[in-house]
Amino acid sequence: MANVRIDGGDLVVEIEGMDRLWSFRSRVVIPLANVRGATVDPGIAADPKGIRASGTRVPGVITAGTFHQDGERVFWNIRDGARAVVIELAEEHYARLVVEVVDPAATVALIEQAVVR
Repeated sequence: MANVRIDGGDLVVEIEGMDRLWSFRSRVVIPLANVRGATVDPGIAADPKGIRASGTRVPGVITAGTFHQDGERVFWNIRDGARAVVIELAEEHYARLVVEVVDPAATVALIEQAVVR
């Protein structure tokens, strides 16, 4: 699970609990200027993940860490796809972040309100 918050001009994604171990990350910090937007996407859990670079993948249980797909780097941290949020990025190490959060709709609203268009 992840906790997403806005801190000044940054989007901060804090990975919680044992997911830090499985994803090889405790946090990801992205300048808001590089955040394109966010969506709730419960179906993404069934999508192909690509090639695992560092992290953990147990189908139907957990996807956590860095994966390469179609020439892009994607950070995953989900167990329950019903609570998945996809954060699209520009000019960053990752092309997108796919994270599980407690309240997907509230998380997307928080990000969308903070993103400068």
